[in-house]
Parts: sequence; structure tokens; C-alpha cells
Amino acid sequence: MLHSIFENLQFISNQLRPLDFVDMVLVWIVVYRVLILIRHTGTVQMLSGLGILAIAYLMSIWFELFTFNWILEKFFNNLFLIVVILFQGEIRRALAHIGSNPFFTGASHIQETHIVEEIAKGAIQLAQKGVGALIVIEKEINLEYFIELGTEVDSTVNADLLNSIFHPSGPLHDGAVIIRGGRLWAAGCFLPLSKNPALDKNLGTRHRAAIGLTEETDALVIVVSEENNAVGMVEGGQLITDVDHPSLRRGLYESYGLKYRPAPGAAGATT
Repeated sequence: MLHSIFENLQFISNQLRPLDFVDMVLVWIVVYRVLILIRHTGTVQMLSGLGILAIAYLMSIWFELFTFNWILEKFFNNLFLIVVILFQGEIRRALAHIGSNPFFTGASHIQETHIVEEIAKGAIQLAQKGVGALIVIEKEINLEYFIELGTEVDSTVNADLLNSIFHPSGPLHDGAVIIRGGRLWAAGCFLPLSKNPALDKNLGTRHRAAIGLTEETDALVIVVSEENNAVGMVEGGQLITDVDHPSLRRGLYESYGLKYRPAPGAAGATT
């Protein structure tokens, strides 16, 4: 038996071309990226539903349930179109990765650290004043479409500027600011609202916009609530509420791939 298996393997290896290995690697990459995408989105439930329908289809053949089988057969005949409709957000995000830009291109390590500190400082100051805000940090997926909807600023990132932009009397306070490549690139940008029916009904427009953008892109969004003077972080469609200053700093450091440094005077800080 082992000899037969060895002969079969030898026959297969002799039939393989170099391009076949390239083909297998490409398939592996696609499958791996799809699995990663499924892991970080809410598609698992929909895939489970399709799996249940597939099992039901096989059972309808086994038990000769002709009408039920006819309905499921028509469903699976149009499966490609159905998958495109169901997973349009995930497909859009995957395609956006193809034309993505490097995260934080053009900013040095020192600049990145300074930006993190200024974002955290500005967000906490806004929360303490009861001023709402949306701070978007572009990563790999290009946010040019949303930038074009706003007003170009192209300035260094600092807490004072964030406070000025989101001041209630300012003309740009209702939109979001987008930080790209270490610079505050645009303000007054409008973001897509989440269509997730499972979201808390008490969430306001700012939180739904923050979640909506991160459902479509890999951006990190800091959302400041003017109702409860709290800061939230949103990434991958997941909202973390009531984030304090140390937690906000840590989350930003981790998102930027920087080594976390406790603030001077904080617990665990070194001198």
C-alpha cells in the first residue's frame, strides 16, 4: 500500500509544472486573505447561513423533497450574484486593499510619537469641554473619496488645532478630520453611516459614522461624545467606549505599531 502511495505521489510530482506551484501559492494567498477578512468582519453568521442552506439542499436530494429542492437549486444557481450583494462591503474593502497606501508614509518615528500625543491630548480636552469630534486616522486603505468631500487643511497635527476645528462656532465642527501621512489633511469630512441593525439604538450619528467608516476601511477613528463627555475608539467596526487618557494613548501607540511609553508621572513610567 505504501509503495502504491509513493508511486502516486511520484506520478503527481512528475506532472507538476513550475507554474503550478505559483498557481497554488496564489490560491493560498487568496484563501488566507478571505479567512482574515471573515475573522475581522461580521460575515461568519452569513457564511453559516449559506452552509445551512447547502446542507438543506443535500438533504432535499436525499429525501426527494422535490419542491424544496427546486427552490434551493434556483437559489444556488444565482449564488454568485447573491454573494456579491451580501458581501458588497467586504468585497469593496478587499479591493481597496489592492490600491492601498503605506500606513503613515512620510512620518518619522519621532513625528509619529508626537502625533499620537497630540491626538490623545486634543481628544481628551474636547471631551472635558463637552465638544463632539470625529478624528479619522488613515491607514492602508486610501480615504481620498472622503477627503474630497471636506475642506483641505494640510497642517501639522496638534491639540490646539483640533480644539479650534471642533469648536461649536466653527464652520467645520460638524464633520470629521482626516489625518494622513502624519498631517491633518482635511476637515469637515462626512463619513458613511453604519447600516448594522444590531447597533445600540442609543448611539448617535457621530458613533454610527465612525463605525460605518471602519466597516468599509481599515481606518482608526476617535469619536468624542458631547452628550456624556466621553472618548471612544473605533476600529474594524468595533466600538470601545469610555476610553480614558492612558488607554487612548496606549491604543494609538499600538495602532501605529509604536512601543508604548507611559506618560511622565503616570504609574509605571520610568524616569
